[in-house]
Amino acid sequence: MQAFLKPLSAKEETEQLERMRAGYPDARETLIEHNLRLVAHIVKKYNLPERDADDFISIGTIGLIKAIDTFNPGKNIRLATYASRCIDNELLMTLRSNKKQAKEVSLSEPIGSDREGNEITLLDVIEMEEDAVEDRLHEEDNRSRLKGFLFGKLNGREREILLYRYGLYGYPEITQREIADRFQISRSYVSRIEKKALAKLRECYDMSEI
Repeated sequence: MQAFLKPLSAKEETEQLERMRAGYPDARETLIEHNLRLVAHIVKKYNLPERDADDFISIGTIGLIKAIDTFNPGKNIRLATYASRCIDNELLMTLRSNKKQAKEVSLSEPIGSDREGNEITLLDVIEMEEDAVEDRLHEEDNRSRLKGFLFGKLNGREREILLYRYGLYGYPEITQREIADRFQISRSYVSRIEKKALAKLRECYDMSEI
């Protein structure tokens, strides 16, 4: 499992929260990056297979981001306590969704019969071509790898710009100009960061194919 930055002290956390409320985007990135260890700690409690751990850290990170965006210091609670609940909720929703999918009817299970009394399966109804199955599996593999590269290889600003630019994982899709206004930087700088981040992702894909 990858190494994470150490947590902020209570004083440092308060300072970054105040800077974030004042409109400094780097403060939000700092809070995210220094709480990723908390995400990994919570994921570890679920005793997931090692092959699933990175995916669930990515899912837990989404819960962390939601916690930072909605945290209210006035409620006299530490960010880590509030974030733990949000991370847990995000992980539990995914686990429940996976269990629900696992209980879905098998493709080979009979769902009825034709006029001659022969059993009809869901696979008979779908009649999916082999090439279509391979295309779908390839697409799902690409999505899984993208999530891993996005949350594991990019820095906070690169990741956020791509999340907003392409409307990924629940983020609203907005223009470079809108991103520039949000981060209080120039549009040309947003463009450079976006191109750099995309180049990193392409390199990750190329390396993974070797």
